[in-house]
Amino acid sequence: MEGKRLHIINAALPSVEGESSQCGQTAGLYELTAAGGVWQSIERQNGINPGQPGFICLESYGTNVSELNEAVCLDLQGKLLLPGLVDVHMHLDKAFSLESAGNKSGTLLEAIHNYSHAVQGFTKEAIKSRMIKAALMALSYGTTTVRSHLDFHLAGGKELAFRTIEAALEAREALHGKMKIEYVLMTPYRELDLIQDAVREALDMGIDLIGGAPHLAPDPQASIDFIYKMAERTGKPVDLHADESDDPAARTVVEIARMTKQYGMQGRVTVDHLCSLSAMTEPDAEAVIQEMADAGIYAVTLPAVNLYLQGRGDKGLVRRGTTRIRELLDAGIGLAAASDNIQDPFHPYGRGDLAQIAAMTSYTSHMGGAADMQRILSMITTIPATIMGLKTYGIAPGNPCEMVITGEDTLQQFYSGTAPSRWVYSQEQWQAVTVHSRSYIDR
Repeated sequence: MEGKRLHIINAALPSVEGESSQCGQTAGLYELTAAGGVWQSIERQNGINPGQPGFICLESYGTNVSELNEAVCLDLQGKLLLPGLVDVHMHLDKAFSLESAGNKSGTLLEAIHNYSHAVQGFTKEAIKSRMIKAALMALSYGTTTVRSHLDFHLAGGKELAFRTIEAALEAREALHGKMKIEYVLMTPYRELDLIQDAVREALDMGIDLIGGAPHLAPDPQASIDFIYKMAERTGKPVDLHADESDDPAARTVVEIARMTKQYGMQGRVTVDHLCSLSAMTEPDAEAVIQEMADAGIYAVTLPAVNLYLQGRGDKGLVRRGTTRIRELLDAGIGLAAASDNIQDPFHPYGRGDLAQIAAMTSYTSHMGGAADMQRILSMITTIPATIMGLKTYGIAPGNPCEMVITGEDTLQQFYSGTAPSRWVYSQEQWQAVTVHSRSYIDR
């Protein structure tokens, strides 16, 4: 095997270990080798390796990525080594647009309205620049694979709609060699008979999936029909915003499940948000979840944005707004957790840090035990990798060597962010390094 070599000792691998002790701490350390961007061997150590000549700790390189890329033998000293994180639901095109498109009410509908007006003033270069900034920020926190939804504002004219598409494709090209990005076209839900050619053109330009938000459409059924017919014609998978509402009557996911079976698209459809599930009665929610399981649908929870946008009409005990996380997992549905919006009218905060999203997932679902921590890890690694069809994902011989090493040594500390240093390796090189330091006055 030609190419760059790596030899790593004293690495904690919770994703390999599969069983974690209290606080998400693994039961052992590992020695790993890689060559040419591919994992060659993963061997469990018999306790901590006291170090060997030539093995250097990561902190010795500071933030000098160039020097780190010359290193071969690394001693992780018990740090976590995770597979490159997978953020399966972002909106890179909207990132960092908050100053141009605010949201006084903090509601979903105002966010949609304000962004649809603000985008008319954004140049292609401005959209592209923000997308690259958001993607690199996510990369710096350990995300090496992203799926981003893209707005497609045909109501403002074809040039406006394709401005975002062209910016996204150019951003992906600019990031080639750093991370993987795939795109979902947010299909408009009005005047469906007039948009077919434009939607097809955008998909043919290199957009990977067809999406939309049929629960917001005047005629949700017509929107769902359009999307599935287009998916059948183009062979594209489907990823839909679904039932992002506090209203228990919002149940487009039931029709999505039915259409998935009708079109034979089991395993190729993802639904996002599903907030209304938490507003339903237990029997109703169980029935909807069973429909999803029977249809082989994947799902994504987006805790940061749902916590912020939902429950706006509640007084006193305000609903959290997130979906039924534990129930979906228990039903065998592949449920990922993702970042969603970053510093835009839909969500004024966020940084593309999946450790932060994992912690929010834990809070909203009351999943804080050691086994829960491992389960939540799968929601930002193996489950979204499966959703995105990454067939050679994970830390195993023969798989691509994509990883993030953290400053923490347990999952509990990783989610807490107590030592937020990150070393990110992807596509045969170290891509980003963040070294956290803290000092106190001595008196």
